[in-house]
Amino acid sequence: MGVGRFVYTPILPLMHAGAGLSAGAGANLATANYIGYLLGALVGILAPALVRSRALLRISLVVLTGTLAAMPATHDTAVWFALRLLAGVASALIFVIAVSSLLSHLREYPAHLPGWAFGGVGAGIALSGLLVLVLRPVADWRAAWWASAALAAVLAVASWNLRPEARPTTTQATQAIQANADRAHEATTVTAAAADSSHAPRTHRWFTTLFASYTLEGVGYIIAGTFLVAAIEQSSPGPLGGGAWVLVGLAAVPSSALWARLGRRWSRPDLLLAALVVQAVGIALPALIGGAPAALVSAVLFGATFIGVSTLALATGAHLEFPRSVALLTAGYSVGQILGPLVVAPLLHHGYQQALVLAASVVLVAAVAAAVLRIGFPHHMVVVRATAPVRQPAPTESAADAGSHR
Repeated sequence: MGVGRFVYTPILPLMHAGAGLSAGAGANLATANYIGYLLGALVGILAPALVRSRALLRISLVVLTGTLAAMPATHDTAVWFALRLLAGVASALIFVIAVSSLLSHLREYPAHLPGWAFGGVGAGIALSGLLVLVLRPVADWRAAWWASAALAAVLAVASWNLRPEARPTTTQATQAIQANADRAHEATTVTAAAADSSHAPRTHRWFTTLFASYTLEGVGYIIAGTFLVAAIEQSSPGPLGGGAWVLVGLAAVPSSALWARLGRRWSRPDLLLAALVVQAVGIALPALIGGAPAALVSAVLFGATFIGVSTLALATGAHLEFPRSVALLTAGYSVGQILGPLVVAPLLHHGYQQALVLAASVVLVAAVAAAVLRIGFPHHMVVVRATAPVRQPAPTESAADAGSHR
C-alpha cells in the first residue's frame, strides 16, 4: 500500500520533465488518488463483511499493481486520472483489510506490535523512493512506474496469504452477547460525572474540536506528502529530493510504535499537539530555509509524525466514546486530503514554496485546535465496575492510560 499510494510523489518531478505534466494536472492526479481512497474507505465502512474477504484483498493487490504498470502506457491525463483513482480505492481496501486482520489476530500481543505493522506504509515509501532514486540517472518516468509495479508485485506475492479478520461463529456471537450482558450487570456504580446530563454535550464539543483538528491535518499533511520532493528539487536540483523521500519512509517505519510508547507517559492530546507542531516545522523548513540540511531534517520530522498523528487522533476519538468516531474522523481526514491539492493548485504556478508554507500554516491551525482539546479533555472513564477494584496507575503511567485499563 505504501508503494502503490505514495510512489507518485518521487515520480512527479520526472513526469513534469519527461511527460509534459503541468503542475495543475499533477495536483489533479493527486486528488484523484485521494478521492479513490475515500471511496474505498467508505466501502469498508458501509459493507463490513468485505473486510473479512480474502478474495477482495487479492483482487485489490492485483488492481493496485496493475494501475502502476499501466501508467506508462499512455500520455492521456484522463486515463492517468482513472488509474490513480483506482489505485486509491485499492489502497484503501488493502489498508482496511490489513488493519482489521492485525486487530483481530494480535489481540493477545503487546500493543506496540501492530504499531510496527503500520510501519509497513513507511517501508513502502522508503523502498519506492530508493527505487526511483537509483533509476533516475539511467531511466525515465516510464521505467520508474514499471519498476514500482514490479516492486508492488513482489510485495503482493508476500502478502497474498494474509488472513483477514475471522468471521464470528454462532458460538462466539453467543458468548459475546453473554459477556456484554455480564458487563452491563456489573456496571452498577456510576460517578457523578456520568450522572450529570451536561457531560455528553461536553464530550460532543471536544469531539468536534478533534474532528476539526484532524480534518485540517488531512489538508496540510497531504500537500507536503504530494509536493515535498518537487519543492526540494526546485531549489536543490539533483538527487536530494529523492533522498529526502527515502528518509520520510525510514522515519515513518518506527513512528507509530514510538508514539504508542510515549502514550504510556503523556496524554494523547498532549502528544497530538506536540506531533502537529513538529510536523508544521518540518513542512515549513524547505520553503523558509532551503538547502540540504533543511531538506533532510524536514523529511525526518514529517516522516516521524504523519502516521503518529493518525494513530493518536483515532485513539483520542475512541477515548471520547463518540458514536462511530473512527469512521467520522477517517471521513474528515479523507475530505481534507482531497481538498489539499485543490487549495494549493493556484499557488503552484509560482513554485512549490508557497504551497508548503500554506500547508505548514494549516497544520499549525490544527495544532491550535489540539491545544483547545487539551484544555478540557475528559481524561477519566466515567463508569466504574462494582465487582472489581479500580487499579491505581503505576508511577510511570498517565491518568489516561489508567482510565483505558479500567
